[in-house]
Amino acid sequence: MTEVDGDRGTQARARLARMPATADAELQEVVTAIARRLRAQEATIVADLTAMMAREIDHLDADPKLVEMLEASVHGNVSTIIHVLANDIPVDHLQPTTAAVEYALRLAQRDVPSNSLVRAYHLGQNAVMLLCYQMIGELDLDADRAMAVTRHISGVMFGYIDWITLYVFQAYEDERRRWLGADATLSSTAIRRVLDGTDTDGRTFTEQTRYRLDRPHLAAIIWSDDDGVDLRRLHRGAEELAVRLRADGPPILTAVDRSTIWVWFPLRTASSERAVGEIDLPPGLRGAFGLVGAGVDGFRRSHEQARGAYAVAIMPGSGTGSIVGFADRGVAIASLLAQDLPATTAWVREVLGGLADDSPTAAMLRETLSVYYATRESHLHTATRLNLHRNTVKYRVGKALAEVPGHRDRLDLALALTVCELLGPSIISGPA
Repeated sequence: MTEVDGDRGTQARARLARMPATADAELQEVVTAIARRLRAQEATIVADLTAMMAREIDHLDADPKLVEMLEASVHGNVSTIIHVLANDIPVDHLQPTTAAVEYALRLAQRDVPSNSLVRAYHLGQNAVMLLCYQMIGELDLDADRAMAVTRHISGVMFGYIDWITLYVFQAYEDERRRWLGADATLSSTAIRRVLDGTDTDGRTFTEQTRYRLDRPHLAAIIWSDDDGVDLRRLHRGAEELAVRLRADGPPILTAVDRSTIWVWFPLRTASSERAVGEIDLPPGLRGAFGLVGAGVDGFRRSHEQARGAYAVAIMPGSGTGSIVGFADRGVAIASLLAQDLPATTAWVREVLGGLADDSPTAAMLRETLSVYYATRESHLHTATRLNLHRNTVKYRVGKALAEVPGHRDRLDLALALTVCELLGPSIISGPA
């Protein structure tokens, strides 16, 4: 823990509301029993809280990476609360989990409003307390004892949320001040004003950044899966790409967080987009690209497309490589379907039947049938591409089609198979 973190922790403890008294032995026995029941349901509680927060609070479901970090933060907090209840640990003796702090820092870097962070904690507090009330009601306790248990758990819960929100909010504010100072040099404010429509004609943008909008643009998102990457390395990667794309001047970019940047490359002609599939990024970096667009509208639309390609690329188990473009096969439609994963999962199951199972056999059959459709239903070309015997391809295609519900349209089948490939485990289900 750094000196700054230590100061922040001391300040948070100093501002704590009055903590509940330590529980007596009889009371603690009941509270410990409640904690054990919570521990047994911990995975479900974490999943439910994460889904509820991402659904109910604006900005928290904007990026699969943020949702993953949200889940880690929820897990750390829920685990800590259960540990505190089970062992009667004073809340002011705790240290915040790394996941909770990192999530607050990432929200600050992404310019997510701080009230979204605080609201998430209060929604979580309410949900866990409702579960505790239910568990207390299921115990054979007299009214006085039930009330004492309720007061104690409620006091501990409030004390923990009071402390942790003070801590992470201060961490958020410190990071936001630091980040704004670094990000200002990357034209962040001007870029966001064009993207949100505040700067409607781009004149102010051009005056502030010297980047002309009256020409074609290619938007990209460049990132690293390594959170320890230096922003300067991402910046250099964008500059190298500009050279390979023969850009009509230097790119303009803004840092989104410490491992992600948004970039726009000025181009002489729209035909430059053909070069995207032919370039490589420096090792350790990944890129998602939109289509070339002209003017202010093209600047925005290319960025929207890059974000769609990015959403597909960062899905767990996605079949995309280090570079993915909105124009790549299936990416555009997959980016739309990724916005409602439960509905997409249900549709894939309806179309593919047993082929949607999460099993090695189903995965093998999906791959064979997908290539079969991509080669215009040629057994020979499928065999060549997959390095299989033609008879093996025939057998697999027949077996795959036997798993599919009858009277399914070929286009639906091909699309569902492509979505499975691009979105990976996120939409593959267990056996029906």
